[in-house]
Amino acid sequence: MDLAAVFKAYDIRGLAPEQLGPEEARAIGIGFAEFAGTAAIALGHDCRLTSPDLAQAAIDGITSRGTDVVYLGEITTDMLYYFSGAADLPGLVITASHNPPEYNGMKLCLAGAAPVGIDTGLSEIRAIAANPPEPGPTTGTVRQVDALPGYVDHLLSIVDVDRFLPMRVVADGGNGMAGIALPSVFARTPIELIGLYLEPDGTFPNHPADPMRPENLEDLLQLMAQESPHLGIAFDGDADRAFFVDDQGVALSGSTTTAVIADWFLRREPGASIVHNLICSKAVPETVVAAGGVPVRTRVGHSYIKQVMKETGAVFGGEHSAHFYFRDNYRADSGILASLVLLQIIAEAGRPLSQIRRDYEPYAQSGEINFAVAKEDEATAAVEIAFAHGAADRLDGLTVDMGDRWLNLRPSNTEPVLRLNVEAPTAEDVATIVDSVGSILEAY
Repeated sequence: MDLAAVFKAYDIRGLAPEQLGPEEARAIGIGFAEFAGTAAIALGHDCRLTSPDLAQAAIDGITSRGTDVVYLGEITTDMLYYFSGAADLPGLVITASHNPPEYNGMKLCLAGAAPVGIDTGLSEIRAIAANPPEPGPTTGTVRQVDALPGYVDHLLSIVDVDRFLPMRVVADGGNGMAGIALPSVFARTPIELIGLYLEPDGTFPNHPADPMRPENLEDLLQLMAQESPHLGIAFDGDADRAFFVDDQGVALSGSTTTAVIADWFLRREPGASIVHNLICSKAVPETVVAAGGVPVRTRVGHSYIKQVMKETGAVFGGEHSAHFYFRDNYRADSGILASLVLLQIIAEAGRPLSQIRRDYEPYAQSGEINFAVAKEDEATAAVEIAFAHGAADRLDGLTVDMGDRWLNLRPSNTEPVLRLNVEAPTAEDVATIVDSVGSILEAY
């Protein structure tokens, strides 16, 4: 059993069948139980065809150490975070998020939904899993719990439903896990939910559950054109991310959504800290400063965001990839909670999202562009030399700040590519920088 390819920098996800099978899942269950050192661990899974078997293997590993399992069944990832926070238990969910149907993986958290990253436990868990101890003298028990009612109560305690207005929302679940929770949440609001692909189906028959790719928004946009809703929402496979489309059928970037929500929080809590990752638009920290808040820049990835939110007491955090984190949600990300907050913002503003967003989009962006590069370090160094006129830092890959424009080039955590993000005053400026970087990378 080779666990080298299994463990990633942020979570164990996006793995091909030959990388993660029952044997590996059982070993990781043992490693997690040993590392966590608690009497019980919460565990659930998504709807992928391999998920029940991998969940059972992980349960076998956990209980072999004498640790009990609170089995949550099919859940969204943020339902695990909620339960981990509410019950003060470590948690494990079997999911590959937005990846293709044949892939699978795991996301882990410690009690209170605390992150488990490469510096906060994954290395230790990997070492134990690679050489698992013999079964303990006792076997843990398995107890099944329905987390949905408490989860719905929790989300609705963070927003003010009394301030909502009757609105129509089209939501595409992508046949992932959003469909098991979204109707129950919206049923307690005045929102009319028009669902698309809300039935969980691990084969993902309609389109991949990856709304970051524009082609996967086409069905949502078509239905929105027919229904004329106030808001469109597209969820990824495990529903911890949500992408939003305004009333005119135009998608918001994760940066725009981060800025909109950050501004709202700062009106409620003046002077609060807001965390954003380094590929968010400059509009995010500029919005935070203008609203009297404190912007905190961090690396890409949930384990970093959550840790920095804890250290700074931040009320909210956002990533350009559409992960949105809330202090009152145990600092965890939730696509459904972000949807509720945005609906409250629209209601309170008294104007459509297509107008609200204009205050937060002063720049043009490239979006994330992937380059297959054989010599990543050499290629990155060459780009740094070519853009030596800017201020460079290496917080996460290479960032070069050139005043009113910037670029970030960083290695993917899950694929053998370099990811480029560029922002500038105009689309033409963005294209010039992208072309320049691309021509450099071709040599490597």
